[in-house]
Amino acid sequence: MKKRKEKSFNDYREEGHLWITLSTGEYYPDVLPLACELYKPVLVTFGQLLKSAHSSTDLFTAIAATNPQWMRIQLCRVFRKYVSPETPVEMLKKKSAVKEICERFGKGFRAVTEVQSHFNARSMPDEALCAVLWEYKDRGHKGYDLTERLFTIIREQFSDLRIIGPERAGKDVIMGELFKNYPKPDRPVDFVLFYKDTPVAVGLARYDSDRGGAQEDDRTGQYRDCANEVIGYSKTTGKNLKVIFLNDGPGLLLGSMWRDYAYIENSWPGLVKVVTLRMFPERISIDWLMSKGRK
Repeated sequence: MKKRKEKSFNDYREEGHLWITLSTGEYYPDVLPLACELYKPVLVTFGQLLKSAHSSTDLFTAIAATNPQWMRIQLCRVFRKYVSPETPVEMLKKKSAVKEICERFGKGFRAVTEVQSHFNARSMPDEALCAVLWEYKDRGHKGYDLTERLFTIIREQFSDLRIIGPERAGKDVIMGELFKNYPKPDRPVDFVLFYKDTPVAVGLARYDSDRGGAQEDDRTGQYRDCANEVIGYSKTTGKNLKVIFLNDGPGLLLGSMWRDYAYIENSWPGLVKVVTLRMFPERISIDWLMSKGRK
């Protein structure tokens, strides 16, 4: 009997909506009472620091010295909204970057007197700003949910495999720490699968709520670089590593994303697979992980 051809990622495209996982969201304005309760202390603290600040750089210095970390990060987000929208958020979070931020962006800071005027004109708590801050609260959590469910699938359906990596938040697996002489030792990946203590697959996991344009190009470019790097290293060292790109969410159905991912999979036949959570048990198998593919 002729063996049935295995389905590729592209073969699922026509019914793609049946193969993605949708994370539940929250309704507006239902979130406002909780948002105001959570962020009122942040706005009160910001107001106190703002009242005693003699300049916007002085305000930022005071924010950077605030503990705990959660409060400091929220204060930085409020600072960015009121004082310096052009300053990168990630840079604002770094206590060690205070001097650098003030030197680079300080000239563009809104005057502290103007900030005080605008802040005092708003209600306490400011519902609009609390709603904006609430949007940050669960950022990244859908990705954490994705990897957590992957770990569950491996434990429940793939008893012969072992998986390492951050199950939710945590440090990525660094390829140079796992593989000797890896060409880009600081390459982070989300998970690595082992079969009988031998690494057999390297994976990235992403949840796309919405995606398109330049972000879409960046993602597929990163995937191509990662696949090319891992497969090249595997071939050079005589290892047998596969690459798994676990992607999920409605963003897959937008633009050319599905088609672009299918192209990446087809570029390395038998060595790279793009899957959603629902596809994982159907498309990933010990036989495929141990197969040689076509290098």
